[in-house]
Amino acid sequence: MNAPAALSHLVPDIQQREVPAALIEALRQRFAERCSTALAVREQHGRDESSFEVPPPAAVVFAESASDVADAVRLASEHATPVIPFGVGSSLEGHLLAVQGGISIDVSRMNKVLSVNPEDLTVTVQPGVTRKQLNEEIRSTGLFFPIDPGADASIGGMAATRASGTNAVRYGTMRENVLALEVVTASGETIRTGTRARKSSAGYDLTRLFIGSEGTLGVITEVTLRLYPIPEAISAAICSFPSIAAAVHTVIQVIQLGVPIARVELIDVNSVRMVNAYAKLNLREEPMLLMEFHGSPEGVKEQAQTVQEIASEHGGNAFEWATTPEERTRLWTARHNAYFAAIQSRPGCRAISTDTCVPISRLADCLLDSVAEADASGIPYFLVGHVGDGNFHFGYLLDPEQPQERVVAEELNQQLVARALRLGGTCTGEHGVGLHKMGFLVDEAGAGAVEMMRTIKRALDPKNIMNPGKIFSA
Repeated sequence: MNAPAALSHLVPDIQQREVPAALIEALRQRFAERCSTALAVREQHGRDESSFEVPPPAAVVFAESASDVADAVRLASEHATPVIPFGVGSSLEGHLLAVQGGISIDVSRMNKVLSVNPEDLTVTVQPGVTRKQLNEEIRSTGLFFPIDPGADASIGGMAATRASGTNAVRYGTMRENVLALEVVTASGETIRTGTRARKSSAGYDLTRLFIGSEGTLGVITEVTLRLYPIPEAISAAICSFPSIAAAVHTVIQVIQLGVPIARVELIDVNSVRMVNAYAKLNLREEPMLLMEFHGSPEGVKEQAQTVQEIASEHGGNAFEWATTPEERTRLWTARHNAYFAAIQSRPGCRAISTDTCVPISRLADCLLDSVAEADASGIPYFLVGHVGDGNFHFGYLLDPEQPQERVVAEELNQQLVARALRLGGTCTGEHGVGLHKMGFLVDEAGAGAVEMMRTIKRALDPKNIMNPGKIFSA
């Protein structure tokens, strides 16, 4: 990637290891046509939704079972060759890129729901199952899995990046909703962590160690999740506001009053305008909150009335309610189409998407100053946020032929993250560290804590083959 000096720190440290021909031959013997070295397949597995440009992996293995994964990792370990897990390719921070070469293990064909235990409110799935597929397959049980990061991501990828999303304000993140894992380690050994029991005091919490490890400690091959009863009543609403400040202060008051709202999403006026053009909608072009309430019919009605009263105090207007699934889907289309609408609004652009999360009491301070900086920059952008838990996302829309725009966008990102850290927040609420935020992790956790992470990595992966060059450089 060609980049001006101001972007030198953003160019991935590409140190391609030679992939031995003997390894490729061994993989072909083991996997036959499920091992591909075709350029088109390699390129597909060598990019994600980030803006980094990195050479593709040397080969792609399509795994169909945990034993496939174990054999592929064991062969890679014998040749000290990097392994990069691949789900659906929707990550945003360069997690899937082969910065040190190696092979990609595609687990998308491992897409079976293995067991459903309605009485215990648990389900066990293979890593390639996507969240939409899971909810479709368990619908008849009256249960659902609530984690919704927007993209139809794979469950394995969601666990690896500690994903959350629109429902996190009520149901938590992947950290709270994964009970147990099956993982293939760097040596090719298969281990299990956790059980279907809701709690345990037995030994180190290895499940939480792998949740959010971004493929740097092992390849997840099975996940046991918490499920929840589908609410008796669900009501959704949108409400427009005269300013972002008014919308944010409404959210803060709702959360601090303890209203058990299930979803509350902020969409700025830029995003509303883009979505209207993309989806042929006629939403009011002002900052908007999208909300959802779960519970009994009376409980949902009471929650909604309370929130409407609070919103009205802050200038909220144009409430629109939806209780049927079709109406709710229409309202939430605005949120889920925001990224694609933004990309289409500037043909040929690339998006740098970033996120932070701060304590809810500091949300207004962080968000409003960041909006002012983005407005002053002149860079087209969109803003969406799971603001009920203090998490929000900026997407900067860049012309790839104008390197200076990338410089400005990265300066905005640095200012945003630094502000979040000063306010007691984190450099990433749900995207993960990947390549893009390695330096910020040191700022947030401190050199000592990051060195402890490296120590764990070296102990579990002495040959440094598990997705190397992510989270920290070495």
